[in-house]
Amino acid sequence: MLYELVRLSKLMTERGICSRREADAFIIQGLVLVDGVVVNQLGIKVSPDAQITLAPQALKQQNILASLILNKPVGYVSTQPEPGYTPAVKLITPANMFGKSELKLRPGHLKNLAVAGRLDIDSRGLLLFTQDGRIAKKVIGQHSRIEKEYIVRVVGPLPDDKLHLLRDGLELDGEPLLPAQVEWINRDQLRFVLTEGRKRQIRRMCELVGLKVIGLKRVRIGKLRLGNLPEGKWRFLAPDETVD
Repeated sequence: MLYELVRLSKLMTERGICSRREADAFIIQGLVLVDGVVVNQLGIKVSPDAQITLAPQALKQQNILASLILNKPVGYVSTQPEPGYTPAVKLITPANMFGKSELKLRPGHLKNLAVAGRLDIDSRGLLLFTQDGRIAKKVIGQHSRIEKEYIVRVVGPLPDDKLHLLRDGLELDGEPLLPAQVEWINRDQLRFVLTEGRKRQIRRMCELVGLKVIGLKRVRIGKLRLGNLPEGKWRFLAPDETVD
């Protein structure tokens, strides 16, 4: 049976070996083996069932990639700065580090540090930064179903039929939303658990059922919890911490 060949870097990303950028870098360095043979040519295509392994040096590079969580305050943007606003990454400084860690913040930790799951400027809570493309893909990849948990303060009535709509039955931009967990915590706060991340999704969902969001805080991404991390502070992930 004949198979259509696949770009090696694409296949490595699909298998969760590394990100596309990392794949290209490892290939250039000659740190990728396909069926036991070193490959160092960008753009090469291979069989979709090829055996792909990384050289020990590449695995070592992956093991030193930094991942950390920040308790983002309101007023900071998650990624690129907007006029008059500060990106949340500016809070990642030695002075803002929380707790004890064997790791010390180095300039290299900030290089290629990407946000895995944005929060809008009016929201606060858990923001995950990582240099590891594998972690980012687990959280924001096209087929990711990692749970994100939010505490949402609202004003307005919410009859049972509208609550059921929040859980399942709404659509945004002409596309149906995946089912969500939504429940009351107290008289003015809802707990949302989503497995997708459309732009300003919770705020727009609430608008559709007549609610106004006056506060939104993310407290969990997968197995990562905000816990007692103070607002504006950050910490490295522990070696045994994972999102799944």
